[in-house]
Amino acid sequence: MDLNNPYIHTVMLFVGITVAFLTIMMLCAFTVWAERRVLALLQGRLGPNRVGPAGLLQSFADFIKTMVKEDLVPNQSTRFVFLLAPIIAIITAIMALAVYPFGPAITLPYLGTFELRIARFDVALLYVLGVTSVGVYGIALAGWSSNNKYSLMGGLRSSAQMISYELSLGMSLIGVVIMSGTLDIYSIVVQQSGWAGLHWNIIYQPIGFIIYLISAIAETNRVPFDLPEAETELVAGFHTEYSSIKFLLFFNAEYINMITVSMLATTLFLGGWNGPGVAQFPALGVVYFFGKILFFLFLYIWLRGTLPRFRFDQLMNFGWKFLLPLAIFNIVLTATLAMFGWV
Repeated sequence: MDLNNPYIHTVMLFVGITVAFLTIMMLCAFTVWAERRVLALLQGRLGPNRVGPAGLLQSFADFIKTMVKEDLVPNQSTRFVFLLAPIIAIITAIMALAVYPFGPAITLPYLGTFELRIARFDVALLYVLGVTSVGVYGIALAGWSSNNKYSLMGGLRSSAQMISYELSLGMSLIGVVIMSGTLDIYSIVVQQSGWAGLHWNIIYQPIGFIIYLISAIAETNRVPFDLPEAETELVAGFHTEYSSIKFLLFFNAEYINMITVSMLATTLFLGGWNGPGVAQFPALGVVYFFGKILFFLFLYIWLRGTLPRFRFDQLMNFGWKFLLPLAIFNIVLTATLAMFGWV
């Protein structure tokens, strides 16, 4: 097959986008089910176990139920912005998936060699950080346009929280960039293929990994950083007034963002698709890649069932007074070691 043919290239790109999108949507549904089951086990309950085997179809039943709910729009809301906010949230969440390599290049009989990613360019890391940072606009606009004091408070909290932790998150990645010398995510993964696939950046950047992990949890508004959605304080936070498909878009955007930051942690710190045996069996790289993502998703759920929510002043103090100075220290340390050729 001539992959240089523009028509064939376009068809293959469309197929790749479709497969990637459906894979992420199925992973979202699985994560929702897993979160309910794991939390139930942590709390001594059963969780969903009636719809499908072991409750596996519960997420799809909830999807159908939510879609047929009445779509309400508050009379005093700013209607256009109210409708636009969930669209911004879901689009920015999905767009970040375009540059992640899901596995190494594989060769298929009669079809040729394919790289398991949608797009690749030199500044892919900047693209991911830029696109994900725009997602806060969806939350902030939802809170403001709803004309609800609880929604507005959730939107303001989210804006302050994401500005605070976005800085630490971005700075935690500079150490990896210094070591690799590139912003191309695919190249960063390839550089971690030594030591039989175990030459991961987390070995050299443990501080950066911890900072990234904490900041990523805060960026996705998950426990213990779920101040924008604090049910016990703000009803449901920024999406209090949302229902039906618009609520579903916010709900999916949150889980896609969880998957996105898990992918970024996997590619930058845990070697991406790299692991023992990938050089001999390239398809094994896809298993490694999604296995690492599932580890991070389980960590999200485990933390939700274990840790209490921060107060807002504690959240801000932790971000500005501890996490940010630690990120600056990690950059200085990495740059010093790189200057002497020790990393």
